[in-house]
Amino acid sequence: MTTDMGMPPILSPEDAEKAVLLAAPRGYCAGVDRAVITVEKALDLYGAPVYVRKQIVHNKHVVADLESRGAIFVEELDEVPAGQTVVFSAHGVSPEVHRQAGERSLKTIDATCPLVTKVHHEAKRFAGEDYDILLIGHAGHEEVEGTAGEAPDHIQLVQSPADVPGIVVRDPKRVAWLSQTTLSVDETLETVAAIRERFPDLLDPPSDDICYATQNRQLAVKEISSAADLVIVVGSGNSSNSVRLVEVALEAGAKASYRVDDASEIDEAWLEGVRTVSVTSGASVPEALVDGVLAFLAERGYPDAQAVHSAEESLIFALPPELRRDLKAAGRV
Repeated sequence: MTTDMGMPPILSPEDAEKAVLLAAPRGYCAGVDRAVITVEKALDLYGAPVYVRKQIVHNKHVVADLESRGAIFVEELDEVPAGQTVVFSAHGVSPEVHRQAGERSLKTIDATCPLVTKVHHEAKRFAGEDYDILLIGHAGHEEVEGTAGEAPDHIQLVQSPADVPGIVVRDPKRVAWLSQTTLSVDETLETVAAIRERFPDLLDPPSDDICYATQNRQLAVKEISSAADLVIVVGSGNSSNSVRLVEVALEAGAKASYRVDDASEIDEAWLEGVRTVSVTSGASVPEALVDGVLAFLAERGYPDAQAVHSAEESLIFALPPELRRDLKAAGRV
């Protein structure tokens, strides 16, 4: 249970024993919601199994729930029987993956977040104009692999400012940058600043690549961290934006911060001597998991959480067009 507030309250000595602050916004973003609903509706429409390349979103509970309904998650397309339906995850795929799907006559539903798709378009445009593209992100992340696959001859990965001295480009006056959408805003700007120091003519993308949801969740966790003895971030370990929230909380002044998949991973020792606990969740986390953490805290004497609002979100993305077409044909729209 939560109560609403604009800013963290000033607690009197009598009621300052314990407090729980809850970040708002938190949890599912529009891209994640769209991706999860895509798999659910595909299962309803086509029946099980529906194959999904990679985790549809980076949350083990979401994946387990969809598996229980008949989704089969695979690492690569050669694990999908020819002619079957496969959903591409919210993180996006490269043109090579689309080509492989066509070769194997797979029915594809592309659940790539539209904000990731925007970055893909920017990569293709910069490459078409013959720029060297510096992609800020984490090696091995599906989103980075998908974006780099759009223009592999033009893109090189930059993971941190430490990589900047080793960058080699053809023309220092024709360099552009893009980024993985789920990074820390502050960390990305630090890397961009280091790149620009080497390449003053660095071209920015037409709009910030860090997605609105990532920015909003980082802003929200800053609001609840400065006075917190403990910040609990709900999210899976392979969720880049969840991992970043822990870092942002500590940078904003939290005395301690930990990431958990669910309440079962909370260590009782974390609560020793803790008065104020702040709670948030990554962009691929169902609200039920946050409720579980709040229930855990309530059982240990912490009061109802007070919601701290830092931004409002109303964005909704339409389902992938190929799925909408089939739903309409089946009279389910």
